[in-house]
Amino acid sequence: MDKKALQNLLHLVQQGRVNVDEAVAKLAVLPYEDLGFAKPDYHRAIRQGFPEVIFGEGKTAAQIVGIACKLRSQHALVIATRVDQTKADEALAMMKEGESQATEKIEVEYLSQPRCLIFGKLPTPQSGPNTKDGKPQVSIITAGTADIAVAEEAALLLVASGVPVTCIYDVGVAGIKRLFDALELLRETRVTIVIAGMDGALASFVAGLIEKPVIAVPTSVGYGASFGGVAPLLTMLNSCAAGLCVVNIDNGFGAAMAAVRMLKT
Repeated sequence: MDKKALQNLLHLVQQGRVNVDEAVAKLAVLPYEDLGFAKPDYHRAIRQGFPEVIFGEGKTAAQIVGIACKLRSQHALVIATRVDQTKADEALAMMKEGESQATEKIEVEYLSQPRCLIFGKLPTPQSGPNTKDGKPQVSIITAGTADIAVAEEAALLLVASGVPVTCIYDVGVAGIKRLFDALELLRETRVTIVIAGMDGALASFVAGLIEKPVIAVPTSVGYGASFGGVAPLLTMLNSCAAGLCVVNIDNGFGAAMAAVRMLKT
């Protein structure tokens, strides 16, 4: 159950269209359910504004499907991140096999670039009330093409949150003139996410040019001395541009959720 569904239920009770016993029955599900191997959090959307997202690494396909189906019983959309192709194929086969026994068919899709399984249907983003001339609320830019997978993870979670987003790829500091054509858009966008590996310098550059919030995501892309993303992480943490927000290495999901929280303020 999400906050909107809860508000609608309470309004119906207030209007006398749903009696107290019916409302209690709808609210009978505990905040979480113990599956033995996991405890799906059904009330996270009420507390944080977005349902629990399943982290796929370290989980089996069966565990992902089991958690997703439980969460899907309470939410219209459930996402599992960091799911490789092999595990995704197993999960899709399990879902297809269970369709004949299910009372409701769950639409399932795998997106290979962000490595995410989607249980349900993504919403169509609409221009928000604080956008100008229909421009997106969040812009995502990458330093290089190798950073796109992380950007696509962030973009997917923003789309799932109903946030209009645009992506601008391969505009790193080695050819910074490529970024200049997008500066007008970035200055009008409410939040910008900058994703970069190697030296990670792009985030400081962008944060020094625009006044709106900038979220930096270091990636594990780079040669040996980048230490799997530690070098760009330290560059971003030591940015000369004041107020730069930095999330963990390759954490496109975390950047998207930070942006959603900023937009709600």
